[in-house]
Amino acid sequence: MVISYPFAGGLTPLVFVSWLPLLFVESYISKKNYRSSKVFVHAYLSFLIYNLGTTWWVWNADEIGASLAFILNSLLMAITFYFFHLAKKHIGEKEGYISLLFFWIGFEYLHFNWEMSWTWLTLGNTFSIVPSWVQWYSSVGVLGGSLWILIINLLFFRTIQNVYLKKESWRIQTPLVWSGLFLIALPIVISLYSYYSYEEESNSIEVVAIQPNIDPYNEKFDRSSFKSQLETLTRLARIKTTENTALIVAPETSISSNFNELDVQQYDFFKYLVKEKTENLNNTPWYIGASTYKLFSEKESRASRKRTDGNFEEFYNSSMLITADNDAEFVHKSKLVPGVEVLPFSDIFPFLEEMSIDNGGISGTLGVEKHPKVFDIDNITFAPVICYESIYGEWVAEQCRKGAQLICIATNDGWWGDTPGYKQHLSFASLRAIENRRSIVRSANTGISCFVNQRGDIKQATKWWKEDVIRGEVNLNSKLTFYTTYGDVLGRSFSFAAILVLLFTFVKRFRKKRKLIEG
Repeated sequence: MVISYPFAGGLTPLVFVSWLPLLFVESYISKKNYRSSKVFVHAYLSFLIYNLGTTWWVWNADEIGASLAFILNSLLMAITFYFFHLAKKHIGEKEGYISLLFFWIGFEYLHFNWEMSWTWLTLGNTFSIVPSWVQWYSSVGVLGGSLWILIINLLFFRTIQNVYLKKESWRIQTPLVWSGLFLIALPIVISLYSYYSYEEESNSIEVVAIQPNIDPYNEKFDRSSFKSQLETLTRLARIKTTENTALIVAPETSISSNFNELDVQQYDFFKYLVKEKTENLNNTPWYIGASTYKLFSEKESRASRKRTDGNFEEFYNSSMLITADNDAEFVHKSKLVPGVEVLPFSDIFPFLEEMSIDNGGISGTLGVEKHPKVFDIDNITFAPVICYESIYGEWVAEQCRKGAQLICIATNDGWWGDTPGYKQHLSFASLRAIENRRSIVRSANTGISCFVNQRGDIKQATKWWKEDVIRGEVNLNSKLTFYTTYGDVLGRSFSFAAILVLLFTFVKRFRKKRKLIEG
């Protein structure tokens, strides 16, 4: 599992056999009639190795948060696998293996949609480094890749089980072998055809992406360097911005000092940016990450904090658009990083807010947008996506349904150091491009900044931890893919089926126990 994952090994084809050892362990335990708890223990150890081997770099940002992520995410995966074992034990062997598909896809979908969401290891993300294999994500999204992986693993497992455990001949396995190979080859062939035949409509705009390379630990949130950080942004923008540039994109929290959104035009930094924009940057609009807050007379949400004057304030990780008319518009980040930007279930257990992780700026639960939003400039509509939001396919798809012709990702991946983390995050952008057939502009504080075309190809990628700025032509697209239109249909339907199978499993289990007692 580890060595098939992007930048943890990158041997992508191995993902099609990566589940075989665990499936054989479960089969052995079942055959020997050992306690079901043994399945859970082996599954937990397997998924703990998977989490550690692929996302160990989270430790660089925070040891406690990383430990909780490893422990809890492994636990959720192990519980999901355990449900499959119970279904196989109490409903039937064939039905049980089919239930694995429902349980796992259902788990991944639900993991996208609750407060303890850590969806980095969604199985379908494995193919982010081979976008030419998964052009069909434009129909089913990343969960389609997860389903593909599981089906192939089950077919190969069944084949090997029949030969080596049931002592059947290889000749009898011919249909299973050919089915497995066919189901590997067919999606790839279809995808390759789509990849090489796909042509973007020529509807291009010129965009500039900035990579200021500011150390998030020692400089970014130091107020004494705030002015020099702004000067770095504008200096880099001047290098590449032309009279044809439609948009300048800067990283997450480029404006790192918290400010009141309603008074933004009164701040010196805003006046400076506007002056530079009008005098030296051809009045080009800016999309820039910022740390902001708003004041309320009453508590707005659980993120609202009471002030000494009796009012409430709410802090945000924001996208700020400085328009050609020098107005400022804001969209707040909604998919927050657990433990850093949101304390899961702190609305139920308020004391949890004291456990928040401080990675610079404001710690504790931030405010969010209730629904995805987009920005509009000069007949161009784009999706503002901040960092962690870029791994949520359905969220980005809804922005595209609302008219986004382009996706702009502003991120700061410097927390993890020179590890697989920032590389994995970059590769996931290719999947969002494919799902929605939208070009992407990616501005990362310390790298990697780039452009991504509608086939998922990464263009003009900058180097890690190097100050840089890039300019490129990206094509706009207003057409909606099946995935953009309907989102994670696969995930919703499999989640519903998983709940029904789980209920049926426990009913069967209860009946068996009752019969044993009565007998």
